[in-house]
Formats: sequence, structure tokens, C-alpha cells
Amino acid sequence: MNEQIQLLSKKHGQLKQAITSLIQEAVKGVDNAPDQATKVETIENIRTVTEGKIFVEVERARVTRILSQIKEANGDIDSASEILGELQVETYGSMEMREKTEFILEQVQLYIKKGDFIQALIVSRKIVPRYFNNEEVHDLKLRYYELMIKIALHDNKYLDTCQYYRSVYETPIVAKDETKWKQALENIVFFIILSPYDNLQSDLIHKIAVDHNLESLPLHLELLQCFTADELIRWPKVEEIYGSALKASSSGVFDVKTPEGRKRWDDLRKRVIEHNIRVVAIYYTRITTSRLTSLLDLTERETEEFLSKLVTQGTIYARINRPERIITFSKPKDSNDVLNEWSSNITTLLSHVETIGHLITKEEMMHGIRASTK
Repeated sequence: MNEQIQLLSKKHGQLKQAITSLIQEAVKGVDNAPDQATKVETIENIRTVTEGKIFVEVERARVTRILSQIKEANGDIDSASEILGELQVETYGSMEMREKTEFILEQVQLYIKKGDFIQALIVSRKIVPRYFNNEEVHDLKLRYYELMIKIALHDNKYLDTCQYYRSVYETPIVAKDETKWKQALENIVFFIILSPYDNLQSDLIHKIAVDHNLESLPLHLELLQCFTADELIRWPKVEEIYGSALKASSSGVFDVKTPEGRKRWDDLRKRVIEHNIRVVAIYYTRITTSRLTSLLDLTERETEEFLSKLVTQGTIYARINRPERIITFSKPKDSNDVLNEWSSNITTLLSHVETIGHLITKEEMMHGIRASTK
């Protein structure tokens, strides 16, 4: 069969339609190969014949996928990812969108197994998430976000991970299964509190906090409320109240037996400290170093490190006076700011005076009416 394929495909003046039918019949015969060596030889033969021929690009892609799966089953991940990665299926006009998406997802999965997360992320961008709005492809949607979560966790991108879990959580087939949506919601809570503070994180955490389904997860709801309230969170208390439950969670996010779990537990402590510093900056204009270290349950050196980091990121404004051991959170105002504030205060004062004048006049009129009535 392999010899005949070679002869017929090279025949002078052979019609494209004839070659297409020939290759399609050959692809059907791949599964009937007597052994794996013959199967691989047949696939390589079909790949050679179809190379550079656009009218049989779909058949070439399908046999290449089979070859890649054989290499993967044999443990040769590098060859499998290289073979499948050379296919640019997104440009194939004759291939259905679902099949294209399946090909790209397999490419991403192989790159992740290979450890090439950068290439996996590049390939994943060929998929437009809007395509998953169709309920018929929600199985592919879950598979896609599962791979994206792996890529995000590798780079410790907690906010991206949270958003991917939200997409999973909002999928109808997940929403119908209580076990699945509870697991997704747990991960949403864990990764939003692990995310460094910024405007997007602040907006997202408040949206998550109003989800009614959190009532069925009281521990997670309570933990989320700690980070949305302008109150101090004592780290020793967090360890005491939530430590055992978080470390024993089925999601394994804070499994301290693994390096990733230990790092996330350490990151949670950092988020608690950063939250406390932001709260102190709200309520204090000036505070002594010793008092701040006491509130944060840290050493003086650690306090300065966390404070400097937040100032550098632009999260808060602070200045440390080391000789006097005083930290100032109020930002000094220039002459324009002082003048604008004074002007605003005068405007507000005059508005109040005018309102009071109207009220006095009203009372005088009412008093006059009552006196004349008597």
C-alpha cells in the first residue's frame, strides 16, 4: 500500500481530487497496521506524500496527531511536541473549529509536559475564549482552563489563576454539580487572597465576597471578609483559626508537604502583613516604629522591608524617620494643594452659612405665623 501511494501520487498529471481520495483511504487503513513499526512507517509515508499539499492538509494533520500520540505513549515527549507543534492548524480553512481547538489544546498539553511553559502560553493564545460561549464545546472549555491554570500557577500568577477558576465556576455544567462548583469557589477564594493588592484585585475580591454560594462555605466566607474589612488581621490568629483547615483542604493549594504549597502559605502571610500595613496607613498619619512592629507581629527589619516594598509599588505613601523612629503616612502638600483645599473649605463654609440663613428665615416666618394665629 505504501509503495502504491508513492507511485500514484507521483504520477504525471494526477488530479488533486484523486490524490485526496487516495490519502483519505490510506488514513483509514492506518489503524489496520499489523504492528506499531508498520503503523509509524505508514504514517511517515503519508506525511511525506502530503507535505506541501494544501488540499490534503487536514489528512496530514490527523496522521501527524496519531504519530504524536504514539511518541507520547512511548515517553518521547520532546519528539511528540515537536511533531505536533509544527502544525499550524489555525490556518486550515477546511478543518472544523472544534477539531482545530482540540489540536491546539493537545499542543499546549505537550508543551506543558515538556516543561516549555512559554511556548505553551504562546500557542494557547491561538484560541479565542469567546468560542467557548457555545454550550456544545463546554468540555473543551474546561480542558482549556485546566491547562491555563497550570501555566498561571507555574509563574505564580495568582490573579490570573483566580480569573480562570471563575470562568470554570460560571460554566453551566459545573454550576449544576455541587461538588465541582464548591471546589472551584474554594480555589477562587484562595487565589484572590493570594493575589498582590491592586485596583483589579480589590474590585474582584469585593465582587466575589457578595456571591450567595459562599454561605455554604462559611470558613472561606469568613476568611474573605477579613481581607475586605479595614481591620487588622493578626497572623498568629490566622494560623490558629484557619491553619489546619487550609492545609488539609482537598484542593491542595496550601499543602505544606509540597514546595508549591509551602510557598503559597508563605505568600498568604505576606498578603496578611501587606493588608495590615494598608489598614494602618488608613487610620494613622504618624506612628512609632515600635508600635507598628507590635501591630504587625514582626521584627523592625521585616517591618521596614514590607513597608519599603509597598511604597516602591505605589500602594501607600510612607516616610521613615530613623533617628526619631517615626513613620509618617500623610503625604506633604505643596502650595497648590493647600490653596485648592483652602478654596474648597471656604466654598463649603459659605454654602453652610447660606443654608443656615435660609433655615433661620424659615423659623422666623413660622414663629410669626403662629403668633398671629394666637
